[in-house]
Amino acid sequence: MPPESPYAYDDRLRAEGLAPLAGVDEAGRGPLAGPVVASAVVLPPDAGARIPGLRDSKRLTPAQRESLFWDILAAAEDIGVGIVDAAEIDRINIYRAAKKAMVTAVEDLSAPPRALVIDAMELPLDLRQVSMPRAESVSASVAAASIVAKVTRDRLMDHFHALYPLYGFCRHKGYATRMHLEMLGRHGPCPIHRRSFSPVAALRLPY
Repeated sequence: MPPESPYAYDDRLRAEGLAPLAGVDEAGRGPLAGPVVASAVVLPPDAGARIPGLRDSKRLTPAQRESLFWDILAAAEDIGVGIVDAAEIDRINIYRAAKKAMVTAVEDLSAPPRALVIDAMELPLDLRQVSMPRAESVSASVAAASIVAKVTRDRLMDHFHALYPLYGFCRHKGYATRMHLEMLGRHGPCPIHRRSFSPVAALRLPY
């Protein structure tokens, strides 16, 4: 049996009266550098406005994500984005920072949705919330949010590469690749490194 379309799940929630419905997801919990970015996306219920190929951002190539990013921007009824920088991540920890970015993304929507579908997180918002593991593989709205968050964060890391070219952020987006670790050991952290993260913290540098 073929897998269910991610739109079918959202359609069932809308049929229960949970419309407008916003999918919420984040990108950038794991890297050693850069912000965590979240997005909230409200897709139209009209079957004629559906986006072919929409799925979890982690199952897409960069070129596919970029193409779908523009399709989502064209089709979505509403999009919100939240960004929490490395200094704030160090101050409050990455879990709280990811949650803060998601709350900001929802508050960035032009109007409050009736319900949220979220990837394994509960937010301090007075809205109906449906939270489940791997929601980006189940819900089209969350898949769209995952793509917007990922593409937005990748573009920010490309910008940071221009500011701090020694680290190769355009290639690894701040993740702990061999190249990144070598450059980090050679040059020490730059202003966007998360100093609370190992192995950045292991350098024992003053804050």
